[in-house]
Amino acid sequence: MRTLKRALHARTVLVIATVTALSATATACGGGTNTGGGSNDSPKTLTYWASNQGPSLEADKKILTPELKKFEKKTGIKVKLEVVPWSDLLNRILAATTSGQGPDVLNIGNTWSSSLQATGALMPWDDKAFAKIGGKDRFLSSAVGSTGTAGQDPAAVPLYSLAFALYYNKQMFADAGIKQPPATWDELVADGKKLAKDGKWGLGAEGSNPVENIHQTYVLAKQHGGDFFDAQGKPTFTSPAAVAAVKQYVDFMSKDKIIAPGNAEYAQNQSLQDFAKGKTAMVLWQAAATTFKAHGMSDDDWGVAPVPVPSGKPGPGKQVNSMVAGINMAVFKNSHNMNGAMDFVKFMTSTDEQKVLCKAYGSIPPVKAAQSDPYFGRPETTVLKNTLLNSAVPLPQVPNESQYETSVGDAIKSLFAEVAAGHKLTTDMVVAALNTAQQQMPKK
Repeated sequence: MRTLKRALHARTVLVIATVTALSATATACGGGTNTGGGSNDSPKTLTYWASNQGPSLEADKKILTPELKKFEKKTGIKVKLEVVPWSDLLNRILAATTSGQGPDVLNIGNTWSSSLQATGALMPWDDKAFAKIGGKDRFLSSAVGSTGTAGQDPAAVPLYSLAFALYYNKQMFADAGIKQPPATWDELVADGKKLAKDGKWGLGAEGSNPVENIHQTYVLAKQHGGDFFDAQGKPTFTSPAAVAAVKQYVDFMSKDKIIAPGNAEYAQNQSLQDFAKGKTAMVLWQAAATTFKAHGMSDDDWGVAPVPVPSGKPGPGKQVNSMVAGINMAVFKNSHNMNGAMDFVKFMTSTDEQKVLCKAYGSIPPVKAAQSDPYFGRPETTVLKNTLLNSAVPLPQVPNESQYETSVGDAIKSLFAEVAAGHKLTTDMVVAALNTAQQQMPKK
């Protein structure tokens, strides 16, 4: 997932804060009774909102259009595709949940599953619904674990699985005399300082990207032995672990000086472009090979390793090194072609189609049978698979998760801006920013 527009922040919070009250309306508008494979007012058409997974919107259209043609040839159903940028996607979905005017099928960031589930606008995936697409046990359990609130039927189906890895420039490492990628954060900082010279930098970041800020700091909070929420789902944004995580991340720019100050303004893949151009030696990202190639980098130019952890050996608990990243596919309850929507989800999550799509995007198939393809045994995908299996955790599956992404993500964005302006980061600054973010959360 990528950045959420700051200008739309207030509207986003307002919409989610009232979703419970609006959920009945969202279900009723436009034919909310179509929840059991019923009405088919438009049996030969579907509208699909796809998320931007490739280097550009046009790249996604080029990848998806032939696959949608396959589906049309197979079923006679034409799919009207719109690829929605990450900067707009959540707000577009929220508007659709409240108005009832949206697509039949859509991609959602898996971290939004619980928040969007709370609107009541998405079709629940009970055992009967999963049976229509081959059963829940076809999917990785870690992927299914990020499809909605625990104890409820999932709000979506896994489509692409992702995890974070550390990507590094082999030539820049060799020139600096660094023989292997860092396994601990201390090693990363030490390597980054060796690499940050002559106008080049050790590590890239997307400081103006609230969602990316959340991805990195949530994992760091786990490594510090805590979380941003307690066991009851109550925000604990100023807990020692949360504060330590945010300070550690922003200190890569403030104290360690391995991230360029200009990265405070990066919001949409600019750090990947800098990496591909040899301006930055390392970047923490999800399945980046496709983007590197699009910017002229060969596969031999970069290496991949697990994200660092305190001890150097990833695993559970404080050795967590990634959130369970990925994309889910959901169906709106008010679809006028519920049967076609179910057929489309079945097609997109079929073993053969999963191989095609996940190869194109460099992601890991959440469908277990698709992982048998030799392509997914490459070094990059092996690191991502092992991370998902052994050392990744879902972001909080709570109804207010998307507000957390926005409020805390924006708080971190503001801290990066302060540092880029020349101010030294202090613990008090971090506590104040996180306290403000917590005050923005809806009161139960």
